[in-house]
Amino acid sequence: MSRRLDFVTRVEKGLEKSVASRSLEMENTKKQGNLANPLILQSELYEYILATSVYPREPEPLKELRKATASQPLAYFGTSPDAGQLIAMFLKMVNAKKTIEIGVFTGYSLLLTALTIPDDGKITAIDVDRTKYEIGLPIIQKAGVEHKINFIESQALPVLDELLQDPKNEGSFDFAFVDADKVNYWNYHERMTKLVKVGGIIIYDNTLWGGYVALPEEDVPEKKRAGRQSTVEFNNSISSDSRVEISHASVGDGVLICRRIC
Repeated sequence: MSRRLDFVTRVEKGLEKSVASRSLEMENTKKQGNLANPLILQSELYEYILATSVYPREPEPLKELRKATASQPLAYFGTSPDAGQLIAMFLKMVNAKKTIEIGVFTGYSLLLTALTIPDDGKITAIDVDRTKYEIGLPIIQKAGVEHKINFIESQALPVLDELLQDPKNEGSFDFAFVDADKVNYWNYHERMTKLVKVGGIIIYDNTLWGGYVALPEEDVPEKKRAGRQSTVEFNNSISSDSRVEISHASVGDGVLICRRIC
């Protein structure tokens, strides 16, 4: 009985922390006049998953970075911790050593990748705004993994095109994570299917767009319609792409997992 009560207490404490963290993110978002996507799992179930399966296994540097990000006006841009846990598992499953990431923000997904790949692994990280990356940089440095990261402040497409000019880069990446402007997801995909090796993994974030992808356009908030349309078109295109196997997972704001097969 005492063990059960202790478990219940730990779950309740985890739920309280999770709810408080999410509330802070949403409050900062409202202050900036932005509209965050609603969570796919909109009940206590999501908080239960975080409290029992995610937070207890979250490395301390990631906890620290998540908390540092929560006070930022656009905190919801960060990778959700449950999606991060899934990403880390795929990194391990393919023994990733060379990865590429489009969209860094404060660096949650970047840090978890750096913590997961070998000490001599390398990450090409691309984002248009270095200032957000520098919020998480001290934590990355303290974790001792900065040497694995090549951060490039730039629009992503020119960098990807430059990489593809060298034939040695084709099929040289084990893993890719994309969490950037949705209107360019297909443009990124066309390049990722050349850069990532056959058997490698490409993961796209926010592919359920808060559940709005399943709603008629007239039922979607006006600020969300352009993103919804881009996401729907991308999902439809991926569905018919014979170069990859796919799985759509409803973690975070939805992640589309692709395994390159040709």
